[in-house]
Amino acid sequence: MADRTSGGTVARDLRIGVDVGGTNTDAVVLSAKGEVLARTKQATSADVSSGLHAALTAVLDQLGDDVRRVGRVMLGTTHATNAILERRGLGKVAAIRLGGPATTSVPPAQSWPADLSAAITTRTAVLPGGHYVDGRPISKLDPGALRAVLADVAGEADAVALTGVFSPAFADQELEAAEIAREELGDAVPISMSHEIGTLGLLERENATILNASLYRVISAVWDGLQHTLAERGLDVTTYFAQNDGTLMAIDYAVRYPVLTIGSGPANSIRGAAFLSGLTDAIIADVGGTSTDFGVLYAGFPRESSAGVEIGGVRTNFRMPDILALALGGGTVIGPDGAVGPQSVGYRITEKALTFGGDTPTMTDAGALAGRGAPAGTPVPERLHGVLGSAVRTADQMLADAVDRMTLGKTDQPLIAVGGGAFLIPDALDGVAEVIRPAHGDVANAVGAAIAMVSGTIETIIPAGEGRREAIAEASGVAGRRAVQAGADPAGVEVVEITEVPMSYLPEPALRLRVKAAGPLGNL
Repeated sequence: MADRTSGGTVARDLRIGVDVGGTNTDAVVLSAKGEVLARTKQATSADVSSGLHAALTAVLDQLGDDVRRVGRVMLGTTHATNAILERRGLGKVAAIRLGGPATTSVPPAQSWPADLSAAITTRTAVLPGGHYVDGRPISKLDPGALRAVLADVAGEADAVALTGVFSPAFADQELEAAEIAREELGDAVPISMSHEIGTLGLLERENATILNASLYRVISAVWDGLQHTLAERGLDVTTYFAQNDGTLMAIDYAVRYPVLTIGSGPANSIRGAAFLSGLTDAIIADVGGTSTDFGVLYAGFPRESSAGVEIGGVRTNFRMPDILALALGGGTVIGPDGAVGPQSVGYRITEKALTFGGDTPTMTDAGALAGRGAPAGTPVPERLHGVLGSAVRTADQMLADAVDRMTLGKTDQPLIAVGGGAFLIPDALDGVAEVIRPAHGDVANAVGAAIAMVSGTIETIIPAGEGRREAIAEASGVAGRRAVQAGADPAGVEVVEITEVPMSYLPEPALRLRVKAAGPLGNL
């Protein structure tokens, strides 16, 4: 029953979206028209690969002969985030800053948690180099000093992180330093350059670059697990990773910039909710087993946070989705006095929750008692009815407070409830116009991965007066090329965001410019 082209060749028009969460690994198969043809929700495994294998196998089995039509697989994962949080599987990094003598008072990774710094950094150094904000060099790059540091870390460092002062605007020294590093260490040692990863702001950008360098092995392990499953089924498909702004990147791009996968889970949920509901502006509540993530959908994309994001105790300046996380999910434990969380039974909910025959009162049990469509099962003991009823009222107030914080009191927007625990959201909630529950909302995160576009972004400094238009045009071209490098169809790439912020403290009028381009996936 597979669709075929006029020449008899099977059309590879199906896409698989996968999202590896902390509790479940979800997978969906979408047709070219956006119809959900297959779906599953499997328990996430400790090694990630087993749960990923189970989810992919389940949806592929549902397709039958149509499995030959699968052309693309899109993967969103929190594996990189978890590796940082758990200090597990990280590579050793030589962190080199080009900023001496101006920035020697605060060495690289000085503010990091001691255990994370010990797990990642094998050597830190501040060498001559860097630029002032107007492009003048702080000092020239010293190849001899750089080669000496590289010689010291040869055989110890799994990767190198290079960060230059104001390198997003003036990248020449980082590029030269990277060439020297390749000469000294060979191509087997990957190199992260900060002008390709973070935005303006030295320490936060440096932190992001070091984290990126430490994650090369982590993301490669996820990729190997995915590749093994696809090879086992004899599938030759194009694979993409989801990134933190709700768009996709090609596998070679993801392997170079694994830190960009951080935050992909919430972004996928927001994009998936938009697709399933048909709305472009709304509040999103993604209710999982452990937490509820609130986000805002604006013009079809996740609203981004204006503040930097802290990852595992390390401050970065990534543009991440503006997310408010509540310790409230289907597995959230209810105390004897009706207190809600923050503990959760997580993926053990089918063992622990009362409605599944367990002995731990959870929000799933409270939702079932309140008649909110939670899974029916073992009746809740009558002696706990009062406690569970109190927990529902507490949870509803937590949800209303979160909505108020995300909308700043604006009450005319709908709320889209998605995720496996979406039944916990009441049909009427203070602060929203209506509650919408789209079909397949429990796997919205996997849908978001499957329908995502590809993007490229640049942030730099441009003159405020003469030359401004030319500088914006040049930056737009760079953003477009980065989108194409990440896998976008060159014919469909468009600039979707231009942000200009005056920098009044400079001697000459200047603007901080951010340009984002996005487009659909290129043809197979």
